[in-house]
Amino acid sequence: MTDPRSSSGAYHAVHLPDHPARRLVWETIAEHLAPFVRPDARVVEIGAGYCHWINAVRAAQRVAVDSWPDFPAFAAPGVEPLVLDAATMLPALGTERFDVALASNVLEHFAPDVAAGVVRDIAALLAPGGRLLVVQPNFRYAYRQYFDDYTHRAVFTHVSMGNLLRAHGLKVERCEPRFLPYSMRETAWTIRPWMIRAYLRSPVRPFAGQMLIVARKG
Repeated sequence: MTDPRSSSGAYHAVHLPDHPARRLVWETIAEHLAPFVRPDARVVEIGAGYCHWINAVRAAQRVAVDSWPDFPAFAAPGVEPLVLDAATMLPALGTERFDVALASNVLEHFAPDVAAGVVRDIAALLAPGGRLLVVQPNFRYAYRQYFDDYTHRAVFTHVSMGNLLRAHGLKVERCEPRFLPYSMRETAWTIRPWMIRAYLRSPVRPFAGQMLIVARKG
């Protein structure tokens, strides 16, 4: 099954336009999650889209994967973009090649059995001790908006996602059921880095509908 977002640029233009604050948000998130990514790490992002996360990561090697044909234009210098379908083509990247895999808002776009296969293939890409960092909608807290995205196919909560990762040999090291707001599309404020840092440090996160799970191989 091909990622349904990849058929044309229409999905990104209509449902996922490039928000002016998105780059700033992902730079701050990358800073927040930097303890999980060594400077000498080999990193791959699955479903990189506009490449904001992988562009902001500091690592020895950075590879971005997406099935959207236009996405390489958004990769920063030093990021290797690869246009391929994560549903079927991740094994072509090899085995135990990466120390860290990133996946933001991608697994829910596949049918459940296909999403499970993608997780299996990501686990194979990771070297022993490698980590998968997942950020995506948590149905438990975002059920009202979840299917506003017409390409959502699978339903995940922090519990079911954790169990899926464990089923493929990944040990959950960190789980934050409420990590980020579900969307920035309706945000009227001017977002500043200090606001994002304060939000991520806060035990109370209003409007949080996205989860974070960090899982380790072996």
